[in-house]
Amino acid sequence: MTSSDEKREPFPTDYELAQSTEMEPIWELVEPWGLGLDDLQYFGEYTAKVKHHAVDRLRDQADEREGNLVLVTGMTPTPKGEGKTVTTVGLGQTLNHLGEDAMIAIREPSLGPVFGVKGGAAGGGRSQVLPMEDINLHFTGDLHALTSAHNLIAAMLDARLSQGNDLDIDVNDVAWPRALDMNDRALRETVVGLGGKSGGTPREDGFILTAASELMAVLCLATDLGDLKERVARIIVAYDTDGEPITVDDIEATGPATMLLRDAIKPNVVQTIEGTPAFVHGGPFANIAHGTNSLIADKAAFGMGDYLVTEAGFGSDLGAEKFMNVVCRMGEMVPNAVVLVSSVRALKYHGEDMWPADFDAIDAAGVDAIERGFENLDKHVENLQKFGVPVVVAVNRFPDDADEEVETVLDHCREDLGVRAAVSEVFETGSEGGEDLGEQVIAATREGDEDEFRYLYEDEDSVTDKIETVATEIYGADGVKFTGSALDDIDRMEELGFGDYPVILSKTFHSLSDDATKKGAPTGWELEISEVYPSAGAGFLVALTADALTMPGLPRRPAAADMDIDEDGNITGLF
Repeated sequence: MTSSDEKREPFPTDYELAQSTEMEPIWELVEPWGLGLDDLQYFGEYTAKVKHHAVDRLRDQADEREGNLVLVTGMTPTPKGEGKTVTTVGLGQTLNHLGEDAMIAIREPSLGPVFGVKGGAAGGGRSQVLPMEDINLHFTGDLHALTSAHNLIAAMLDARLSQGNDLDIDVNDVAWPRALDMNDRALRETVVGLGGKSGGTPREDGFILTAASELMAVLCLATDLGDLKERVARIIVAYDTDGEPITVDDIEATGPATMLLRDAIKPNVVQTIEGTPAFVHGGPFANIAHGTNSLIADKAAFGMGDYLVTEAGFGSDLGAEKFMNVVCRMGEMVPNAVVLVSSVRALKYHGEDMWPADFDAIDAAGVDAIERGFENLDKHVENLQKFGVPVVVAVNRFPDDADEEVETVLDHCREDLGVRAAVSEVFETGSEGGEDLGEQVIAATREGDEDEFRYLYEDEDSVTDKIETVATEIYGADGVKFTGSALDDIDRMEELGFGDYPVILSKTFHSLSDDATKKGAPTGWELEISEVYPSAGAGFLVALTADALTMPGLPRRPAAADMDIDEDGNITGLF
């Protein structure tokens, strides 16, 4: 372990590391894993999509092998994130380094967050997926296809509304906004249909981020192209004046929208910096959707390796909860182990109980702040254990972390919580920096019992019971307060036959509570639910808290302001 007091040489940027890596042609990389030349649709030399017939074959192969599913999640992060994707990529590389056959599956970056606060989302350091500049910027066009399909539905809906309104659509009950893959707060609330009679029917509208579109969730939960089309057909886009739902199929948009997604549903395969195959496919948010990559990618990966390492968005209260209660339920999967990513920085953040984050103050804080921050980490461990899955805490080490600080975290996990824990230095050294973590994960998967896995609620539970279970068991709320139209919405959902759907609770990722300013593990509060609506195509209900935000805005100085490209095409500042 390297002491923070030792003099460090400047560490190369992600882009420099990526450019210095000699990649293998994708067809050669995946051939030993069971994919042939005719199984791939190529996007240059290093990126490909897996064709439908190959996905079907891999799915059949997966049924014949006993694969291990490892979910990577995290404690409540700072606004900069604590390294879930780095850990996911690094762990996959490490498992291969240790002699296992491991695949990786992660989400595709959305351009909005890339240009907003976090920058690129392809991992980092010596634990990143390549070609990372392509992955972060357009990639294979999946996000563009989703944006086009989403807005085609919106355009066909408005055309139907303006050209006679034969479906008796209630202009005040349209549920399908526009979408854009870019953070733009000015588009959250808009008015469309201006410009006279030829401009359409005036009404209030708005934009959501493409990753927040129900189409993204549908794409990531569909089993194949046929299932995708069926799911698209039943998406509710509006209600008529009698309150009856109007679907995509009702406005005759099913075929053309699915047509635009013909290639987008095929999973993308790339490679890590150490040559481990990785699926990068889909990118639903973990607040208003389920927050993990596509089920198609997962099923294909299970047919190629003995381990699949995948990631859930935001902290475990959002991403992991939805993975367990929604994704595992729909995908008929059981995780064999969960890796909970923590960091000294995040623990200090909760120990200092600050809002907004002051990173200078976080750096200056001592071990006592770490110890005060343990209540947040402890709550996440406790929550994950409720699902009956072994938990391994990964301490993602940053360059300035002192040995004493890291050891304090490891000792607490091992001695006070009684869970496996390991330091991770996969950012700096790749698989060699994850050997202890990899060994702990392998041991956890071998000790776990799939029969002990359990959901927190059953399909037949009432919608209010499902929401209250997540609020009290996961968030630590005393109860739930339903405001606005929430209770009427729930009655409507049950009347429409959606009462047995799992629930997706949309909540801030800055806190375990619904108040972003509260750190640690807040108690003595109620979760406020203001609206409940169906994602009928995806197959779940979304319960919104008061702070729900589906179109983020750019910060005062967005990450984009520090990005550039020179005359030779070299990119700076993206990562």
